Amino acid sequence: MDTEAHHVERDRSSRPSGNEIPSDNSGRTPDGSEEISDTAEPEGRSRFSFGIRVADWLPGGRITLTALVCLLFLLLLSTFVIQPFQIPSSSMASGLRVGDRVLVNKLAYRFGSEPQRGDVVVFDGTDYFGNADYVKRVVGVGGDHVVCCDREGRLEVNGRSVDESAFLYPGDSPSDVPFDVVVPDGTLFVLGDHRSDSSDSRDHLGSPGGGMIPVGRVIGRADWITWPVGRMTVLDRPGAYARVPAVSTPDGAHG
Repeated sequence: MDTEAHHVERDRSSRPSGNEIPSDNSGRTPDGSEEISDTAEPEGRSRFSFGIRVADWLPGGRITLTALVCLLFLLLLSTFVIQPFQIPSSSMASGLRVGDRVLVNKLAYRFGSEPQRGDVVVFDGTDYFGNADYVKRVVGVGGDHVVCCDREGRLEVNGRSVDESAFLYPGDSPSDVPFDVVVPDGTLFVLGDHRSDSSDSRDHLGSPGGGMIPVGRVIGRADWITWPVGRMTVLDRPGAYARVPAVSTPDGAHG
C-alpha cells in the first residue's frame, strides 16, 4: 500500500469555493491570520522516517536497531563512566570476596580529583605489578611517608598511626614485611586488605617504579558491590586515615 501522501496543486486561476478563505500574496488571509502550508513536514516526522528506513535495512528490523542502540549506549557507559569488574582473588578479603562483581566509577578522578588514602581503586598494573588489572586500597599518596610498623605494630603515615582494624582481614597484621618509603608525587602506595594473601606495593619495592603506581594508571574507584545480591553495598572510604596530616611540598603547598 502506498503510504506517501500526494499533494495535488490547486488551480490558482480558479475562484475559491464557498468554504475557502482567500489570501493575498503575503500568505495572510483578510482577517490577518497566517495561512499554514499543508506541504511542510514536521521535523519529528523526518527523524522517525529515518529510523524506519534504517530498521527496514537491518535484518530483524526494529528489534535489531533497538539492540544496537542499547549496545552502543552500554559501550559508551563502560568506556567513559562505569565499568564492571569481577574480583579474582582474596587479596581484598573480607571486604571484597572472590567472585564479587564491583562497579568502578571511572569519573571519580577525571575532573581534578585524585585518589585519597583509603580509596579502593582498580588500576592497570602493566610494567609495575604484572600484565593485568588489580584492585587494592590506597595507603599513601604523593609525598606521604609510609612506615610499618610502629611500636604497637600499626601502619604509620606521616607520623600518625593508623587503626586499620575496620577493614584489615581478621588475624592479619598490617604487614609481616617492614618498610619505610616516601611516595613520589603523582604515584600511589597500595596494599591489599588481606595482607598475608596480597601481592602489592610491598612486594615490588625493588622493581621498576619501586612498587608505586602512577595515578595515570588508575582506571577508577570501586564504589559498589553489585553481585551477589546478598552482598550489594556501597564501598565507602573508611575514616581510619582522616587524621593523617598533610605533607608540605617544596613549594609550600600541602598534599
